[in-house]
Amino acid sequence: MDDMNDIYRRHAQTVYKFLLAQCHDAGLAEELTQETFYQAIRSIGRFDGSCKVSVWLCQIAKHLWYQHLRRQKREVPLPEADTGAPLPSAEEDALDRAGHLDLLRRVHALPEPGREVVYLRVFGGLSFREIGDVLGRTETWARVTFYRGKEKLRDGGACDEK
Repeated sequence: MDDMNDIYRRHAQTVYKFLLAQCHDAGLAEELTQETFYQAIRSIGRFDGSCKVSVWLCQIAKHLWYQHLRRQKREVPLPEADTGAPLPSAEEDALDRAGHLDLLRRVHALPEPGREVVYLRVFGGLSFREIGDVLGRTETWARVTFYRGKEKLRDGGACDEK
């Protein structure tokens, strides 16, 4: 069990940040992180060492996230009580959403692996080292891939990589 404690200490933060990038909910990410390590303990005998432990754990986490999405019926929460801050006008809100959706569409149009690196970096807050670790690559590869993806977004679109 000492080995699993060591694995938890070394990889829990990476798994948590990976899940946070997926669900954008700290509480849910923490819960799924704990479930990931529970499932890892149950299936440690099936780990064949063909990939890094962090990659294996993030694969378990990804499957748990997908299971959660299948079980969860997305409900729109009711607006909370008035906070006193002025609400944006319908026009301002529509423009903000359109800009945000346009950016998300452009990021989604990026070719792999650039799209995943941008998601993990921007929306997940992972470091380049953590991204490289999760994707089984180097930190330098993650930096270069992120830079290229960012440049494609800056140029106004996502073209296919050569």
